[in-house]
Amino acid sequence: MSTLQTRTQRPPAPQAPLAGHKLPAYALPVLAAIVLATTALLFATTGFAGVAGFVVVAALLYAIGQTALSFQVEGRRQAANRLFTTLVYVAFVLAAAPLLVITWYTVKEGIGVISKDFLTTSMFRINPERAGGGIYHAIVGTLIQCLLATALAAPLGILAAIYLVEYGGRRPLARAISFFVDVMTGVPSIVAGLFVFTAFILVLGFQKSGFAGSLALFILMLPIVIRSTEEMLKLVPADLREASYALGVPKWRTVVKVVLPTALAGIITGVMLGVARIAGETAPLLLLVGINQRIEFNPFAGRDQQNAQAALPTYIYEQFGVAVGNTGAPAFQRAWGAALVLIVLVGLLNLIARLVARFARVRG
Repeated sequence: MSTLQTRTQRPPAPQAPLAGHKLPAYALPVLAAIVLATTALLFATTGFAGVAGFVVVAALLYAIGQTALSFQVEGRRQAANRLFTTLVYVAFVLAAAPLLVITWYTVKEGIGVISKDFLTTSMFRINPERAGGGIYHAIVGTLIQCLLATALAAPLGILAAIYLVEYGGRRPLARAISFFVDVMTGVPSIVAGLFVFTAFILVLGFQKSGFAGSLALFILMLPIVIRSTEEMLKLVPADLREASYALGVPKWRTVVKVVLPTALAGIITGVMLGVARIAGETAPLLLLVGINQRIEFNPFAGRDQQNAQAALPTYIYEQFGVAVGNTGAPAFQRAWGAALVLIVLVGLLNLIARLVARFARVRG
């Protein structure tokens, strides 16, 4: 009995803690301060120079120091986790930094020229070397050309993607379409412009016009729409299709009533990505449309010795050419103002697409 009581009253054996040692909260900030001071000292006493070099050296020293410190205190697994987490954050910063810098510099250089007159007047009868004039004609041209390209690329791209996903399978035609879409994705924009110039202008005898530029933009936009729509259609669960077939619904009606509404939000986003891709293209427009200071609403208008429609990318190219490196010239400021308007325009188009996709999403 006494032995039984002794066994039951014996205190439990101590258990190993579930969590290992952790770095104190102040360790990483202190390490960062030490790394910055060390990097500054290194740059002051050696031949290293430049902001980019300072950031790279400091990031490397911080990663090495953090990994070594974590290995000593927390162990190998936590040290590896901290190292790769740091690498992910560094990769994100390196990817986002150019975008942020370009946006900041464009806003800094172009915000001063933005005004009501700049947005509502053209360069017709304006001396490009003097102040005045605006980008209204270029905005009109860009919107019309992108709208025409989208009107051609969106339905054709969506129909092609529907064929590849729903009907093509492993048929030779589907494989051929998929191959050519992959090839078209990497085609340089100037090649698309040369193709349209040869086929549309030299062979068929048409003149330079906004519509000719839209054809080149259509070629560049089409593979983006096809690939994005194809991926969105593949994400639609097969159970939805099978449930529709079980109810006796034909395949074409299942695609129209079930598959497309389910993938509509992603399809719209893909189309707007294509619009953002073509909105800043310059080379094919210089070849097929050219530079014009007049306001032209008709994309099919063409003249023998004059180009028919302007666009924001060609306007920026023209104004930078007039400035010839003179950062104080009015043309230089107009070019940065047009670049800022182009960025805002693309951003607004993407915002509208997100709103449309949000309200168009199928809700259960």
